[in-house]
Amino acid sequence: MFSFFKKNKKETQLPAILPLLVDLHSHLIPGIDDGAKSIYDSLELIKALKTVGYRKLITTPHIMLDNYKNTPNSILEGLQKLLEELLIRDIPMEIEAAAEYYVDEGFLKLIRKNELLAIAGKYILFETSYIHRPYQLEEVIFEIEAAGYTPLLAHPERYRYIKNKEEEYRHLKSLNVQFQVNINSLNGYYGSVAQKNAQFLSNNGMIDFLGSDTHNIHQVENLKKVVKSNAYKRVHLNNNIKNGLFL
Repeated sequence: MFSFFKKNKKETQLPAILPLLVDLHSHLIPGIDDGAKSIYDSLELIKALKTVGYRKLITTPHIMLDNYKNTPNSILEGLQKLLEELLIRDIPMEIEAAAEYYVDEGFLKLIRKNELLAIAGKYILFETSYIHRPYQLEEVIFEIEAAGYTPLLAHPERYRYIKNKEEEYRHLKSLNVQFQVNINSLNGYYGSVAQKNAQFLSNNGMIDFLGSDTHNIHQVENLKKVVKSNAYKRVHLNNNIKNGLFL
């Protein structure tokens, strides 16, 4: 007997979402941070990301005072070698490079000297400690804007020092900070805290950009599952996702 109170499973499925064509957070240049270790790794990751649906990758190596002393020159030199390998091996993929900056004293100096690699010449992707809120966070945000850029916070869902989601995320938004959420956070790849925070940001329309944050092939394999999920579809329904700006 049919009941009007029993939902058809098909009715609970959200409409299909076209794949993201642009990724703006990854670690694909070999040997310069904790991402791809070799050119072989780089090429395998790029081919795997292509199968997800990406047509353009903006790769963002770490710049950290104590660990990864990359510079615009070293990053662009690494990018050029990677592009040459793609051409030789006939792997069609558009790749650009920016950087993911860690909030430390070195970052403040780079901002003030305007020695930065921005996404599309506009967005400065930055991250903080996962555990401790930087005491100079507001100063860094102010300096980024004063230099003529838009601050883009990488994976805000992963910062465990954020306890009051409503208050702290809205405070950052009031400072004109854009949010880039990692797609893999949506199914718990980085743990339940990151997943819940990502859901909060999604439900409240606070997500501006999505990123793969690819370091290794396991993350890409997980990505393939997440982009088929309802959680991923809800992000697109609830938020104005702007990755397409970089096509």
